[in-house]
Amino acid sequence: MLIALASVIGLGVTCQWVAWRLKIPAILLLLLTGLAAGAGTAWLTNHGLLTARFLNPDQLFGHLLLPVVSLSVALILFEGGLTLNVAELKQGGRVIWRLVSIGALVSAVISSFAAYYILDLPRGLAVLVGSILVVTGPTVIGPLLRFVKPVGIVGPVLRWEGIVIDPIGALLAVVVFEAVAAGEVNPGHIAWITGFTVLVGTIIGLIGAVLVVLLLQRNLTPDHLENPLVVMLVLVCFAASNTIQHESGLVAVTIMGIALANQRRVPVHHILEFKESLTILLIASLFILLGARLSLDQLAMLDWRVVLFIVILVVIVRPLSVLAATAGSNFSWRERTFLACMAPRGIVAAAVASVFALRLLNLNYPQADRLVPITFAVVSGTVLIYGVAGPFLSKRLGLSKPGASGFLIVGAGPVARMLGEVIQREGLEVLLVDTNTENTRAARLAGLPVTLGNALSRSVADAIALSSIGRMIAVTPNSEVNSLAVLQFGRQFGKHNVYQLSGGESTKSARDKTAQSLRGQVLFNDVFTYNHLVDQMEAGAIIKTTRLTKEFDYAAYRARHGETTVSMFVLNDRRELQVITPETTLAPKPGWTILNFGMPTKTAISHDPAGASSSNNA
Repeated sequence: MLIALASVIGLGVTCQWVAWRLKIPAILLLLLTGLAAGAGTAWLTNHGLLTARFLNPDQLFGHLLLPVVSLSVALILFEGGLTLNVAELKQGGRVIWRLVSIGALVSAVISSFAAYYILDLPRGLAVLVGSILVVTGPTVIGPLLRFVKPVGIVGPVLRWEGIVIDPIGALLAVVVFEAVAAGEVNPGHIAWITGFTVLVGTIIGLIGAVLVVLLLQRNLTPDHLENPLVVMLVLVCFAASNTIQHESGLVAVTIMGIALANQRRVPVHHILEFKESLTILLIASLFILLGARLSLDQLAMLDWRVVLFIVILVVIVRPLSVLAATAGSNFSWRERTFLACMAPRGIVAAAVASVFALRLLNLNYPQADRLVPITFAVVSGTVLIYGVAGPFLSKRLGLSKPGASGFLIVGAGPVARMLGEVIQREGLEVLLVDTNTENTRAARLAGLPVTLGNALSRSVADAIALSSIGRMIAVTPNSEVNSLAVLQFGRQFGKHNVYQLSGGESTKSARDKTAQSLRGQVLFNDVFTYNHLVDQMEAGAIIKTTRLTKEFDYAAYRARHGETTVSMFVLNDRRELQVITPETTLAPKPGWTILNFGMPTKTAISHDPAGASSSNNA
């Protein structure tokens, strides 16, 4: 058992790493790995090529499998709730609520009809399938959004929809199941179940959030126990809510996460950071386990009708849901198109289907054994379709910029303005933030987007959330401020995407005085302190641009400019901007552009003898 569990976790993490290296959605690899580890090895075993099936989740966990899946989903939804900012509702709130209400209803109705007429399911089971499949979920939306990186409001809208729709979908499925099991539809009973489930989940979720705030605010627990305590409270709230009212636990953990994310009494960023790491492991393991759970007999139930059903979900159901939700809104046709082309189903759909399939089988309900393979086929098919089409469509629609390549520049002084102008000129998004009024005024006069205030404030976080910004440069005169910015945005962008200058002291000295965890990558080279850059700029130094050619390659560039200029950025042939650090190993190719800092030449634009162009840019 230990070997199997270690293998699942190892395979999950490996799939995510391979997907990151290949720049493809990780979920696709996780699904394929789960199928290969389960049904794939079962087929090999049946043909005598293996002695035993590699992974059998039911044998591994027994009756604990579905409870483990349910608790894992609870933690994933709680982490998703922690990422939701109520301020995002100012722009897309109306569309979000309509997506999870009108859109969900449209999806459930059309999906139910399709399941009844195309899949030839009994009427009750068809309605249950349609109800389960209204969910999308953070387990699939989150990774795809991180991969696609859409700009503007569509990202927050999809994130909110994916998290809020899960408890709504689960609640809808519970209501339908009660009607199917009873064999009749009682409107009064359905209304009671719906209202009571939402009420119980909301109350328990708010109680859990208040408990976390009180424990942290009054320092009733040591730092090293804060994250384990929060995990314990999340699971307790989930279990307690489900005990009072079945399937209200998903509502409880979602409300708990949203409430904690939007309160102002205690910081919860360290909790979110821990939950993000935990969620990555849970998502990887769950997809592999549920994928491996499918048997060859269940896969044999899938035929052309299931494929047609998935096509209808993608081509008809989702576009009509989005059309109903965005009617009368100010969303552009590009944003509506992208929303209509992003609705993958995830773990919640698979988990809920597994639970209700067991109950229906115990009731001897006809064709109940088809519920799980159909649902998993939809999960696999929609993830495959949207995972492949999403990045392509976002680029074609102009709603994403690869790699979140924009820059947040902490500081708006002369150094920050010089860097901001250069980055903006290369077509990348840039945002400067400074507490100095004169600096921000000068940045606005220079045509640079700038915010007056603290870089660590909520307003800056909100601005970044709706942008293509994914890197940070700290260039204030104060090295402590730079280090704080690195600490804050290193968690958000990754340590490899945050850079800083030293303020008034040598970089080597700053390295000795500042802990490694509080420093970003050093900008440009070890001698470029803030004061040094300002002195050079006052003496007339500027950023110059040199484009390499076959005749004037990097070796020729070094021979000509190596002693008089310092390379700051490199722009490759795909227009991707790379920041130079002391650890960077440069190997530019012909067609690449080097942005270097040094004294200007006598002419505004000069040409190297070998044909490379070099221009001076203030």
